[in-house]
Amino acid sequence: MRAVTFQGLEEVRVEEKPEPELSAADEAIVRVEASGVCGSDLHIYHGRVPVEPGFTIGHEFVGTVTAAGEGVDRVAVGDRVVGTFFTACGTCAPCLRGEYNRCANGRTFGHGAHLGNLEGAQAEQVLVPHANMSLRRVPEGISTDVALFAGDVLGTGFHAIAHGGMRAGDTVAILGLGPVGLCAVQSALAGGAVRVFGIDSVEERLAMAAEFGATPVHLTEQDPKREIRAATGGAGVDLSVDAVGHPDPLALAVSLTRDAGTVSGIGAYSGRAEVPLGLAWLKCLDLRLGVANVIAQIDRVLALIEAGKLDPGPIVSHHMPLAEAAEAYRIFDRREALKIVLTP
Repeated sequence: MRAVTFQGLEEVRVEEKPEPELSAADEAIVRVEASGVCGSDLHIYHGRVPVEPGFTIGHEFVGTVTAAGEGVDRVAVGDRVVGTFFTACGTCAPCLRGEYNRCANGRTFGHGAHLGNLEGAQAEQVLVPHANMSLRRVPEGISTDVALFAGDVLGTGFHAIAHGGMRAGDTVAILGLGPVGLCAVQSALAGGAVRVFGIDSVEERLAMAAEFGATPVHLTEQDPKREIRAATGGAGVDLSVDAVGHPDPLALAVSLTRDAGTVSGIGAYSGRAEVPLGLAWLKCLDLRLGVANVIAQIDRVLALIEAGKLDPGPIVSHHMPLAEAAEAYRIFDRREALKIVLTP
């Protein structure tokens, strides 16, 4: 089968790889209908996440189950499914607490030996461990583009809002309007936020946030703190979401949030950074960080999609064949695409 493999710094290649085979009762094999190129894939592309040369990458996928072990009963051969970007066993102590994102046996698709040595989904087929936990049937009428978001990007945006404890009637600021940030905008509005501010420096992304119902705030041409303070009676928002994963937006999120409010950091942070902890402490803020628990959220996300409350479809900007994956990564890296869907 054909698969997209990491070769080295800023180099990916489509290669022939062996077809996956079942080796455990709880595994399934999915024939991939579509996979996504995600911002997290760029961490691999730029060498920030160590992945071995020749390893299949990608962690977002929709497809059809072609084989399933005898222990798989949540999906069956022939089902159209969406996969979560990581797997969880469902039986360890964190899983029993519902903390699937901290599963003691968890593995992440396409991230090499460092994160479980699980081959990725930018391929014609993908092997899915713990399929009862990691796969969900796609409801009738949901397009491939939309379903693809449920297992990662939309699940992450939704988690940022849910994990931040947002309640109906709250005000929210979303910093960074990439796919995750835009999905957080939709999730906040679907959850009853009375006003959502979308902050970015890219006009097209600000325009899309406005189309979704947010108030756009330009990061450099406007003063986000002044704009949001003026719109909230000087208090600041109840919840700020850093959807970038960088100390600068996290610091801005701290300044935009009201006293005793919440900052939800859903971006992929790495290394050491300076954050205004003194200000966060003085304001009595609740800082909530971490990998999105998409397995815990995916059923709600699919239900909201099916009900028409969430629709990430407009975020898809490019459809490209798997054979053109190298060019897809170059386009995505140059920020000439918002979301790319690859098809075998």
